[in-house]
Amino acid sequence: MNKPVKIISACAACAAAVGLGIYAVVISKDKKAVPIYSDVVETTAPTEATTMALPDDLADKYGYVPSQLGMTDRAKSLMHVNKDVVGWIKVDGLQIDYPIVMDPGDISSDIAFYGGKDYDSNSFYLDNDLYRQYDERGSLFLDYRDTFGAVESEQSENQVIYGHAWWNGEMLGCTREYRLNPDFYWKNPFIHVSSNYKDYDYVIFAVLVTSGTYDATDFRYWTMEDLSSEEDFNFYIDKCKSRWLYDTGVDVKYGDKLITLSTCYSDVDNSRFLVVGRRLRDGEVAGDTNSIKRTESWLQAQKAKEAEKAAEEQAQQ
Repeated sequence: MNKPVKIISACAACAAAVGLGIYAVVISKDKKAVPIYSDVVETTAPTEATTMALPDDLADKYGYVPSQLGMTDRAKSLMHVNKDVVGWIKVDGLQIDYPIVMDPGDISSDIAFYGGKDYDSNSFYLDNDLYRQYDERGSLFLDYRDTFGAVESEQSENQVIYGHAWWNGEMLGCTREYRLNPDFYWKNPFIHVSSNYKDYDYVIFAVLVTSGTYDATDFRYWTMEDLSSEEDFNFYIDKCKSRWLYDTGVDVKYGDKLITLSTCYSDVDNSRFLVVGRRLRDGEVAGDTNSIKRTESWLQAQKAKEAEKAAEEQAQQ
């Protein structure tokens, strides 16, 4: 096969140029239009009211069989544009407000839907947009091995999403705020992700830099969507914590669903910058940092810092 050459499967390459405008999606044929998030039909949680079959023309076109739980109105609209759409992501405080597409895996040139060219897994959406047209900005896409459907028990324990690091902040470029300004994290630790069926909220627990080269690391995060065993889950968490740039104190334990945003850090050593979060638990509220479960060690460290600060203030009086 004459496939486009990529540095590493499952990792988005750096985008050094600065693009203009903000990539957005519009349910029309006018790709030049740049609507805001609210221009697209809002997501609604699956209920009896939203449980319905996909339009016949779409089912016939793609051979798609919808879940009995039903799809959200926005998902059904987006599916008319691209059958690979699996959700939407929005991050507080950043310009991340994009659809998520599913990487289709290896593509052969006899598949007209993808333009009649050969592609390796996790490479098509590196430089193709929602409309499957060439765009150097690419798209935010889910690893081809992941599952993010209607049945939560069948969803991958770790959803790995890739995107370019554009210097004007487009795609995942703006996530550098978490690396350059730790205070930014404490004000914006939440990630909102909608599947085609339901809304989910995540809290970021680790930001880190790691290698994107298979032979140069024992932390091949891009192959670790299945963390169903406690050993594999703890390995993933331990590797994140051993590399994190600061301790967020967020409690993470086996059974939590994770999300990993992956973008490039440096072409020199093929390193990657990761933002990793876990799905909120019962009782935790997106937007309320005080509701987030913290580790006992972090809480004790905070108490020690507060006691030290109080002692210093008292000594100055």
